This record gives sequence, structure tokens and C-alpha cells, in this order.
Amino acid sequence: MKPMQKREEKGSDIFPKIEEMFSAGVHYGYGKSRRHPSLSPYIYATKNNGDIIDLEKTSALLMTACEFVRDLGARNKIILFVGTKPEAKEIVRNAAESLNMPYVVERWIGGTLSNFVEIKKRIAVLENYRKDSSEGELEKYTKKERSVMAKEMEKLAKYYSGLVGLKKAPDAIFIVDAKKEHIAATEARKGMVPVVALINSDSDIKNITYPIVGNDASIPSIKILTETIVRTYKAGQSSVPTKEI
Repeated sequence: MKPMQKREEKGSDIFPKIEEMFSAGVHYGYGKSRRHPSLSPYIYATKNNGDIIDLEKTSALLMTACEFVRDLGARNKIILFVGTKPEAKEIVRNAAESLNMPYVVERWIGGTLSNFVEIKKRIAVLENYRKDSSEGELEKYTKKERSVMAKEMEKLAKYYSGLVGLKKAPDAIFIVDAKKEHIAATEARKGMVPVVALINSDSDIKNITYPIVGNDASIPSIKILTETIVRTYKAGQSSVPTKEI
């Protein structure tokens, strides 16, 4: 894995400046009473009983995570994006779709990683329904039967539409708020899938492969960090020389 060039460390088009992260509110942690002991080294100060995250340390963690993500991009590996909290849904969906990657923005279904064989069957049912629908194959059913099928597929689509096209377990998972998405993080860890995660001051940093300590509760903060991951992956893709025909 090649280290990210120095020009990307501070203020390039890929990596945000600390000032930009500050403006996005990345430094806002939760109240001191909610702080997980493992996050204490990443707290710069406490103001009005609220933790202030050390953005120098966040920047270093982000750099490490981006080195990993860039390598994934260079090898066209699959990242599963996960963020089900209201502040994260649209950002996570847009990020995943911009890379043509799978995503989960509704409730995480237990077994999505740990029992992927069964999950893949449900994805296949949804894919086949959509294929049959587009090819007019559903016309052979009665109106009532089509209505029942449509309702069943609507339920499947809500939770699995972001996973359509996923044929195997992902090579990595990116999570917004690892504490909220603890089931996803646990399944990934047990399945030996590296976890890149935005975590706030209330999370256990030891359980995350590539933690990024920062505000996981506001849209600007989630957006700037998630978009950095996207740009880094694309930079990795671009770093691979095009083969001459």
C-alpha cells in the first residue's frame, strides 16, 4: 500500500484541512458523561460539559483510513456503506451510488454479513421480480396476485434495494456511527471484514479497524468525512495505469 502523498495531507482536493473540518463541526463530541474511556486520548478539551475532539488526531486517523481506502480503490474492491440514522441516510446513499457500491440506509438486517448466503437469496428474489416486471412477465398473474407480489417486493426493496448486485461479502465496510450500527460492526469483525467507521466520543475505538473520531450526529460533519472517503477511493482507481490495447 502506497502512503498518501504529502500534498494530500493538508488541504488538497482530496483531504480536508483541519480548518474545514472545524467549520463542519467535526470537533463536537457528546457530553463528558457519555465519553467512552477508550476515546479519552482523542479529546482536546471539555467545554460546558461537552467534549471537544482533537482534530489533529482526527486528521491523522482519517489519513490512515484513507490510505486503506485508496488501496481498495486501486484494486476495485467492494465497500459496503452503512448509515441508518436520519442525518446520514442521504449522504451515505449518495456516496455509495457515486461509486456504484452497495449500501444500507434502513434498518440493518441481522445476518447481512454473518448469514450472507440467506440474504443473497432475498436479494435474488427482488432482482428476479424487477426483471420479470420490466419484461412484462407479471402480466400472466391476476390483478390481485400482482398486488400481493408488489406489496411483498416493496418490503424487500426497503431493506435490500441497496444490496442489489452484491454477489459476495464486501471487502470492507464503511459505517457512520459505529455505536448505533454495532450489529453491523460486530458481524464485520467476526467475518474478518475491515471496518472504516466514523465514531463519536461515546464509542469503543478498540473494536474498529480504521476509526475516524469525529462528530457523527450532524450533516456537515458526516458529509465532509464521507465525501473524503469517496474522493480517496476514486483517487485509488485513477492511480492504476490504463493498459494499452
